[in-house]
Amino acid sequence: MEKDDIKFSAKHLANKLNLRNVKSEVAKRHKKLKEIYEEDPQKASIIDSAVVEGENLDDPFHSKVLMNDELNLPLKTGLHRAVGGDHDYSTPGDILSAALAVCFESTLRMIADKLEIQLEHTRVSVEASVDVRGTLMFDKSVPVGFQKMNMEVELGSNNAGKKILNTLYRAALKSCVVYQTLKSGIPVSKTLKIV
Repeated sequence: MEKDDIKFSAKHLANKLNLRNVKSEVAKRHKKLKEIYEEDPQKASIIDSAVVEGENLDDPFHSKVLMNDELNLPLKTGLHRAVGGDHDYSTPGDILSAALAVCFESTLRMIADKLEIQLEHTRVSVEASVDVRGTLMFDKSVPVGFQKMNMEVELGSNNAGKKILNTLYRAALKSCVVYQTLKSGIPVSKTLKIV
């Protein structure tokens, strides 16, 4: 076991035994949330959202997505040049990759904060690969959809060694909502309203 891992393990054990005050803001917030969700489990169910309402409908290559139903944060979007777009804004594949990268990096940082792992470096890079001949209907044997995704994670800490950082990584894999969703796949209900 590395020297940093021994120091970290001793700190963590002391916290578990309540020999030290926990300084983690995440732990404090999660403690309050746990009490709320134990009293009313329905409050733990949330819905994230995004809406694209067509504007400039004569331009099939650009749109704007509004994210978060409370804030309605706008993000201009475009299409990849591989399907005829101008590739001048984030594409749907970029947004999918960003969702995984943001969720995984946030999960790493929250778990690290709870465990008092002092991260000094994080980087999560995600690539999604697709053969566009399927969606363009140029080749019916090519499936429509991303065929694979690749996620590369870099971690550095000044109080935890390789063993602890590997444990942190595995914990984030288990806790990352977007990763677990993509890994297992989910049903998507669909409705159409003709106006």
